[in-house]
Amino acid sequence: MEWLIGIGVVVLIIVVIGFWVLGVYNELIQKRNRVKNSWSQIDVQLQRRFDLIPNLIETVKAFAKQEKDIFMAFAEARKMFASGQQHGSVGEISQANNMLGRAMTQLSVVVESYPQLKSDQNFLRMQADLKETEDKIALNRQFYNDVVLTYNNSREVFPASFVAGMFKFKEADLFKIDDVTRAAPKVSF
Repeated sequence: MEWLIGIGVVVLIIVVIGFWVLGVYNELIQKRNRVKNSWSQIDVQLQRRFDLIPNLIETVKAFAKQEKDIFMAFAEARKMFASGQQHGSVGEISQANNMLGRAMTQLSVVVESYPQLKSDQNFLRMQADLKETEDKIALNRQFYNDVVLTYNNSREVFPASFVAGMFKFKEADLFKIDDVTRAAPKVSF
């Protein structure tokens, strides 16, 4: 009879551990899905930005034909962004974002050289759209990094780290900006 009680206790312990593992696993899945969702919000805004900027550049081109370096930098950033989207690489998309930020800084210098451009209605509308998009990117980037921090902390703390390791939950990447972009993201036309 005592051996039956011993087996019952062992089975109960195994069931409790199983439910605990299941609970931790489900929590990690929910947090990983929040990371994916918040990244998709950034991705949408970055895509909007990369779609809006060619129109802005075309308007500037009409006034500043000699400024080809800016247009080439934008094209390279857009290519890197598309590649990052295709590979699902947060790092590559962050790098494209940084490259675009540097190009936008150069573009604002060009715009300052052409006062008549600053009064063009199409340019002013696109400038307002770009500012709105930049604000959304900043908010979504902050939210994404907060969600990534929560997820990464959850997968690294003891004893949940055992479940995360057992089911191969990988660390999520933060959306980083480089020092040049950090100092220059003002788009003041």
